[in-house]
Amino acid sequence: MTDDPHLRASDSDRDRVAAVLSEALATGRLTSVEHADRLDVAYTAQTVGELVPIIRDLPDVAASGVPAAIEKQVITSQFSKVVRKGRWVASRHTRLTARFGALIIDLSDAVLPGREITIETNARFSKLIVRVPGNANVIDEGSSIFGKRNVTGGSQDDGPLIRVTGSSAFSKVIVTRGKDDWNLR
Repeated sequence: MTDDPHLRASDSDRDRVAAVLSEALATGRLTSVEHADRLDVAYTAQTVGELVPIIRDLPDVAASGVPAAIEKQVITSQFSKVVRKGRWVASRHTRLTARFGALIIDLSDAVLPGREITIETNARFSKLIVRVPGNANVIDEGSSIFGKRNVTGGSQDDGPLIRVTGSSAFSKVIVTRGKDDWNLR
C-alpha cells in the first residue's frame, strides 16, 4: 500500500489487508467476530487511509504481501478418505484431487483469504464433496463424464464467491451447504 491515505484503495490493497486478517485469525490474534468485523470494513474501505487502522495492531505477512499457502494449496486423496474440516486457512486457489477414494472439504468454518476463491476439482473413480458457507455464491465451471456433478448456485447474500472448476470422470462431485448428503466421520 502507498503512504498517501487519501488515495483510493485498490482490490489488491483490500486483499493484502484480508490476508493479514486471515493470518491473524489462524494464529489466534483475532477472534472470529473481530475477523468478520474487520474484514467487512476492509472490503468497504474506499481509501488507503481507511485500511491502515484495520491492521495497525497486527504483524504483517510475508514480503510478497500474501503467504504462499494463502495463494495456492493442493489436497489429495488416493485409495483413501481425507476429511478437512473445522478452523483451517483455505487458499485463493485450492486444487482437490481424488483417485479411488473420498475427499471431503468443509469450508463453513474455514478462514477464507479473500472475497473470491477458486476450487479446482479433479476426481477419478471417487467421491468429492465441498461444503461451503451458507452465504456463499457459487459458480460452477466444471464438467463430468460418466458421473454426477451437483453444485448449488448460491444465495443472494454478500458472501464470498466460490468458483468451482475442473473435471471428473466416473465420480461424484457435490458442492453443498448442508451436512445431509455426506458423512464427516
